[in-house]
Amino acid sequence: MEALLDSALRLAAPLLLAALGELVVERAGVLNIGVEGMMLTGAFAAFVVAVATGSPALGVAAGAAAACALGALFAYFAVVRRIDQIVVGTAVNLLALGATGVGVRAIYAGGAPTAPTVADLALPGLAALPIFGRSLFAQTPFVYGGAFAAAAIALFLRGTRPGLRLRAVGESARAADAEGLNVTGLRVCAVLAGAILAGIAGANLSLAQSNSFTEGMTAGRGFIALAVVIFGGWRPFGIALAAIFFGSASALQFRLQASGVPIPYPAFLMFPYLVTLAVLAFATRRAHGPEDLGRPYRREAG
Repeated sequence: MEALLDSALRLAAPLLLAALGELVVERAGVLNIGVEGMMLTGAFAAFVVAVATGSPALGVAAGAAAACALGALFAYFAVVRRIDQIVVGTAVNLLALGATGVGVRAIYAGGAPTAPTVADLALPGLAALPIFGRSLFAQTPFVYGGAFAAAAIALFLRGTRPGLRLRAVGESARAADAEGLNVTGLRVCAVLAGAILAGIAGANLSLAQSNSFTEGMTAGRGFIALAVVIFGGWRPFGIALAAIFFGSASALQFRLQASGVPIPYPAFLMFPYLVTLAVLAFATRRAHGPEDLGRPYRREAG
């Protein structure tokens, strides 16, 4: 049980970080399905820089910066130019998939090396607690970062003036504009913040979970993060619980494979995505996102 919890939290961390970033974006009224591409870009940049410098910390920073640059591209076309957000997000995903695939082959023609590892961080005293001490308090910094980000974003959205302004833009951009808020500016900032978290989530994959990079290694996690936002009801702590749920589903899949259950291997690979579809079928019946989600805003001529 302890090993299952440990695996669930590790597998939930990238989903939580990416989903929290998407929450900020969607609260501003923007639907960014390009989070998959931003995660992949972050994973690639983090891997390349960590291998080149020997520093996982610099790798994580590079992953965040690269994803932010891709987020700026998305924001320019989807927010500033008001092109369809689904189309732009799809283009971002395809661009990231192609560019990282070409990049890893060009840089590492003989095969990708092993990257420096982001070491686990054991909290003194707490990690020694019986039963679940090591599972909860001897984790990677990404797990702690996800928990901190959930609390910080919850406080930001509910307890600060910028957070309330961001939510107002997502609920009614026209009313927010009438009150003097810069709708475009707030939405661009939200997209960039979400992209940074997606890049850190990608760095988690390449520097903590696999210590390598392979083409398309995100394997749909960005789309699962979108489902996590819906299942979590657009609330940070709900999203945290949903991410742990999906992480547990993935951890259970690996445990079942290791136990030798006579089920075909492709069925194990399908399991997290089947869970995603089932959750979406259930959650969308009661889900209610921001009113202006996915609607580009164009100010009427005065």
